[in-house]
Amino acid sequence: MGDTNNIDARSFIAAQDFILSVKTYWTTKLYPQLDRNAPIEKVKQTVDYQFFAWLERHLQRYKYSGRYGIHRFQNQFREEIIENFSDNEILILDKELNLPYYYTSVDIHQHPGGLWSDDIAGTVYERGARSTTPLGTTNHQDLHHRLTTIATPQYNPSKILDMACGFGKSTQPFYNAFPDADVVGIDLSAPCLQLAAHFAKQNQVSNVNYRQANAEHTPFKNDEFNLITSTMLLHELPPKNIKSVFAEAHRVLAPGGKMVHLDFYLVPDKFDRFIHLGHSKRNNEPFMVSFIKMDIKQILETQGFKNISIEPFEEAEGTLALDYNSWRFPWTIISAEK
Repeated sequence: MGDTNNIDARSFIAAQDFILSVKTYWTTKLYPQLDRNAPIEKVKQTVDYQFFAWLERHLQRYKYSGRYGIHRFQNQFREEIIENFSDNEILILDKELNLPYYYTSVDIHQHPGGLWSDDIAGTVYERGARSTTPLGTTNHQDLHHRLTTIATPQYNPSKILDMACGFGKSTQPFYNAFPDADVVGIDLSAPCLQLAAHFAKQNQVSNVNYRQANAEHTPFKNDEFNLITSTMLLHELPPKNIKSVFAEAHRVLAPGGKMVHLDFYLVPDKFDRFIHLGHSKRNNEPFMVSFIKMDIKQILETQGFKNISIEPFEEAEGTLALDYNSWRFPWTIISAEK
């Protein structure tokens, strides 16, 4: 018998495909069965909702930590992964950086140990991100590329800052779309940044650099960037830290520059809010609750931003249609100018 601790690639892929298939069923078949017109307390008592909630919690757990989970599979290649992350001239890590409590105290997304405590966390996260939002179709432009199209000012930005860039998926459309721009991606997670820099180096990208930094207190000069962006950052921060991120963006943004955040904010419908706040609890994302209660427009106005816009974001064609009836995040574009 072989080593029972090892997982062959075929079994891993089959298991992950099965989890994704069940997640697609949960998204497109089970969710529409919930009675959005019934009182919330009544919905909570239904078998459909209890099954919906159970699957949401445990499919994510199995994806990362189960017998065929991503962490267990990738751990077999730990030495090889770490070796790939040798010194990279486009990456600056800060070994003295104090990681904030809200970041280290929660295993966000049920990611084992969070995104900061394990050298292979970036690789695990990248594999997990492939099944975060199953839409049942591949005939749509990636949401990060859709964001790039919306975020771009009418003039070509010469210097772009991607806050909380993770493993670089959100940064890549910007450095590809603007090869003459100087693009910088920052994040708290060293393992994610190492993977982002590795991908960029593999693809011989010459106009991007990555740096480990807190988006609340960056090492950049005043008025240094004319486009600042983030994807899924704000909902993972407590309110006071969100305000700090906005203030820092205003400091490093050049006059006339634009700030664009893609996140989960506009949830006016009572049923949708109930489902969203349930997701917050089941997926270890506690600050979603306080974020959607904030008056973002007023905060931005107080900090001196102008031309503020907060609008729903269509992450794939048709998802904002009135007859769209699958589970989805409340994607929202928050933009403003200095």
